[in-house]
Amino acid sequence: MERNELWQATLAKLEPAISRPNFITWFQETGIMGVDAGLATVYVPNGFVKEWLQNKYHKSILHALREITPEIKDVSYVIARPERGLSSIQKDQAKKRRSSAAAPSQSDDASIRELSVDPETNLNPRYSFTNFIVGSFNELAYAAAQSIIKNPGIGYNPFFIYGGVGLGKTHLIQAVGNEILKQFPQKKVKYLSSEKYMGEVVDALKNQEMNRLKEKYRAVDLLIMDDIQFIARTEKMQEEFFHTFNALYEKNKQIIISSDRPPQAIATLEERLKSRFEGGMIADIGVPDVETRFLILKTKADEKKVLVPEDALRLIAERIKTNIRELEGVLNKVVMSAKISNTPVTKEQVEKLLVTHALTPKKFVSAKKIIKSVSDFYDIKERDLMTSSRKKDFVKPRQIAMFLLRNELKFSYPSIGDRFGGRDHTTAIHSCEKIGEELKKNIELEEEIRLIREKIFSE
Repeated sequence: MERNELWQATLAKLEPAISRPNFITWFQETGIMGVDAGLATVYVPNGFVKEWLQNKYHKSILHALREITPEIKDVSYVIARPERGLSSIQKDQAKKRRSSAAAPSQSDDASIRELSVDPETNLNPRYSFTNFIVGSFNELAYAAAQSIIKNPGIGYNPFFIYGGVGLGKTHLIQAVGNEILKQFPQKKVKYLSSEKYMGEVVDALKNQEMNRLKEKYRAVDLLIMDDIQFIARTEKMQEEFFHTFNALYEKNKQIIISSDRPPQAIATLEERLKSRFEGGMIADIGVPDVETRFLILKTKADEKKVLVPEDALRLIAERIKTNIRELEGVLNKVVMSAKISNTPVTKEQVEKLLVTHALTPKKFVSAKKIIKSVSDFYDIKERDLMTSSRKKDFVKPRQIAMFLLRNELKFSYPSIGDRFGGRDHTTAIHSCEKIGEELKKNIELEEEIRLIREKIFSE
């Protein structure tokens, strides 16, 4: 297998487990420089990316590479331009990607094409409404987005969209940004993840450039902030974003925010921010049904210009039920497998790949995983669930964790009590019954538990 094909296959394995903004940020302009004596050398654009891949993604990269090429024993990272050490074919492809006039090569993998992000707006041109599939699971969010495009800053402002991992939030909010730029070329649009924003705030504070940073974001006409829940972890970040939010809102500038949960479920989010988020339009994106999943796969296959039989696409749609990103990841593996073996895609081939995919341990559910997912969702520490504290921020998550242990793993009440600091079994009974009763009348709680379940079963 050539180096470029090896790296494309590796990216196809990595992408489903990484958020879209992070995947774009850390894996653009990377590739395999060579493989020698079991050592794969990956080139990266700068020292920052090198350090991040070494510390954050090294094990995942090595595991993915070894699944494809078992003789690879380790990975090293070097700072180099993509052209260095590449074949003439890869050089030509790199030149084509830099030229706006050149059409993308059919052999270019979609994972690399989507990395051509506009450095001014941070928007990915691949995210548009032409390839956005609308269904019952996202029609409210889609309708609100269309209304915003017609009158940015006037109607639904802010627009807060939430949903589980890999359901299309990033696609939708970036599509809004791209469409507004298309219709209003003079408008300044800026998309960024909350992690990137926090990094910029830290750098600005360190370099005493906060005024410059404030001016940068308060000069935009449309601010799109992805994964806002991470900002809730520190007061300073919330304070800075609060002032930026107010400055834009008072000028009728459009603000679009995404999160993995609704504002009220972000436990450490300040009330003043919750109030402002809830003052606009809040819409959720749910899980697509099987027909919508099939249509998504068909659209993705057309984008990649590959022929995949409909019965094979339907098989994938029936097996992968909760995550659009996972759907595309499986499709990428199917396409890459057919390309490597130089054979057409068949239903039988897809069946074999899905069996292998289903055997991966990522779906394993344990008590530890449930407790971690609940504590992560509510931005508290796992040990806080085990304390005797009666603080509201701890009691509700603790009761939900008990409820999930009972319903998902069928734990006995005494064993649940033992898990949570040696509590009496009657406490576990009370918690499970209380959450069960609340679910009958509290739609917000039902939605929170749905999102936690998605988190549990998607990781």
